[in-house]
Amino acid sequence: MTSQARRATEPLKAATVEAKVDQDGDAPRGLDRQGSIRDRAHKRAPLDKGHLFRAKYVPFKSVLEGDPWNSEESYSLDEVVYRAKDGGLLDVVHDMDALKQYGPEYWRALFDSRVGRTTWPFGSGVWSKKEWVLPQIEDDYIKSMFEGNSNLFWAEGFGRQLGMSDMWVKNCGISHTGSFKDLGMTVLVSQVNRLRSIKPDAVQAVGCASTGDTSAALSAYCAHAGIPSIVFLPADKISLAQLVQPIANGALVLSIDTDFDGCMKLVKEVTSVSPIYLANSMNSLRLEGQKTAAIEICQQFDWEVPDWVIIPGGNLGNIYAFYKGFKMCYDLGLTDRMPRLVCAQAQNANPLYLAYKKGWEHFEPVKAKTTFASAIQIGDPVSIDRAVLALTATDGIVEEASEEELMDASARGDLTGMFNCPHTGVALAALIKLRERGVIAASDRTVVVSTASGLKFANSKVAYHSREIEGMKCQYANQPTPVKNDLGSVMDAIHAKFSAMK
Repeated sequence: MTSQARRATEPLKAATVEAKVDQDGDAPRGLDRQGSIRDRAHKRAPLDKGHLFRAKYVPFKSVLEGDPWNSEESYSLDEVVYRAKDGGLLDVVHDMDALKQYGPEYWRALFDSRVGRTTWPFGSGVWSKKEWVLPQIEDDYIKSMFEGNSNLFWAEGFGRQLGMSDMWVKNCGISHTGSFKDLGMTVLVSQVNRLRSIKPDAVQAVGCASTGDTSAALSAYCAHAGIPSIVFLPADKISLAQLVQPIANGALVLSIDTDFDGCMKLVKEVTSVSPIYLANSMNSLRLEGQKTAAIEICQQFDWEVPDWVIIPGGNLGNIYAFYKGFKMCYDLGLTDRMPRLVCAQAQNANPLYLAYKKGWEHFEPVKAKTTFASAIQIGDPVSIDRAVLALTATDGIVEEASEEELMDASARGDLTGMFNCPHTGVALAALIKLRERGVIAASDRTVVVSTASGLKFANSKVAYHSREIEGMKCQYANQPTPVKNDLGSVMDAIHAKFSAMK
């Protein structure tokens, strides 16, 4: 068969490669379905060239230099290592030449064939892209709660307010623990599960510093895997809903009298002298899971790329993760361009914004002030260099939002049917500013990434709608109306609110 003919048959092969044992990874319908979905996955035929797919750690500086796979310094993913020899960050890179042995139509068809299935582990939005995430891990080590596959919805009402016809929200907060952190944590905990099998003395627990969402994801996935977890939280700086999650999942919760940066310093010290595995985004494994949200966006747009993607930024790993996902789609020919990325920061924790305004000439950490967007209340982000690469490579922008701007934007979104976390409010506020300045055009397809469920931050919404926030007008507040227990009073209240009603 000629190479041209072989490429022409790739979509059909991709769509049927797992159907050899049924689309659900089972025996053909009507035949024996004994055993768990994990058991039935053992019967699935592998991709013909799947054994060639590889990934490894390399210094992030080699990514900047442009040829990371051939870096002189590299490490197996089975090593417990967080930093390069020079102290810089590491990155997970893939053998792109091996992946290119399958054409773009093959990958599109393969990934599309896995959506909405219960096949192990491809029912997960992360592991449905396994070949691009951790290609060498055995399915038996994977710990997944079928995270990902979050909805991308047309925000018609909010877009109309801004004169936009093509505004979308990627709801990454619709996940097991209520935030996008699940996407990365399934990857990290799965690899830890493997490490504990092959190097039991090297990894005995997993720890992280957190402003709330990371600790929730870590504790849930470690509980799912039966692995001890330890979370370092800044005392009195996260919501009750965020605090109760790791408690409920059985983690050792350390409430420390410091901020996130102080917690981060402590957890790095602890993991350097103990068999406790570091789970923060300094560890690049999590980014491999988080990047699948970008691949998913392309997939949900029938493999077309939006013009803009706006992402809240704190420790700045997620902006780089989205860049990695879009870049893999582009480099492997699934898409024909890159989107422009926007990183949205809270004004009270805005070191990236300040560096951007200086033309990237100099970065200085800041002492983060209290912000309602507590998950991005970080003054010294670990992934600053990663974020700068993502933004410069995509002609990106950094915008900031004051506390009033982010709370008002969140409330405006809620009035169109959303229920936003404050961090999504930061991204919405950035969109409002960029529209007002004409940077984002009315016809531009724009995706705002919603990173967590608003249910985690109900206290901030109560304070806003009660007008209890000092110095804030809360112009979109909607307070309950006290009414006497009689029909006339109720009807008076209804007509006062809806004056056009007859």
